[in-house]
Order: sequence, then C-alpha cells, then structure tokens
Amino acid sequence: MTYVITKACIGTKDRSCVEVCPVDCFYNIAKKEYNDKYGVEAKGDDYGMLMIDPDECIDCGACEAECPTGSIFQDSNVPDDLKEFIEYPEKELSQLSDEEKDNIRCTSK
Repeated sequence: MTYVITKACIGTKDRSCVEVCPVDCFYNIAKKEYNDKYGVEAKGDDYGMLMIDPDECIDCGACEAECPTGSIFQDSNVPDDLKEFIEYPEKELSQLSDEEKDNIRCTSK
C-alpha cells in the first residue's frame, strides 16, 4: 500500500505533508495540464500538484493526518471519483532520471 495525493492539492500544494514525511517521497509536478484538466486556478505560476512516489513511500500515514485539504488517501481508500490519481505518480515519475527526480523532490530539510 501507499498514499496518493488527489485533486484538492491542485492549486494549493500546501506542503505540510512534506514537513512530516520521514523519507522525502514527495515530488512537485509543476504541470499546468493538471490545473486545466480539473479547472483549478494556480497560485501565481505555481501550477500542478505534489505527488508521492509509491516506491519510496513507507506507508506511515503521517502525511494523510497532516494534509489541511484532505487530499491524501491510502491507495485502497481513494474515493471512486478520484481513482485516476492513483495512476499519475507512475505516469509522471517513471519517465524521469534520478537527477531529474532530485530536482523536483520536496524535502523537509
């Protein structure tokens, strides 16, 4: 199991979740296409959303409890109307090199 970030993160990217993550498995996917697809305005030019790498997540749940928008769910508990968000991390992160991932990694440090 892993955790998944969903629609409420788009246009918000609060990052409280990042501060409590013990393994820094969050990535800033700054793509306008997510704002456009879901009709969500960006803060300034801060497009896109955060995503959790399912291969790095240790399933501790700290992020879910910390998220002020309620956008983080355990993958088995994602509401039916948000299930497509389960696939986004694989789509976005699998095509990146380690260096590219490091450039968009969100850390608490």
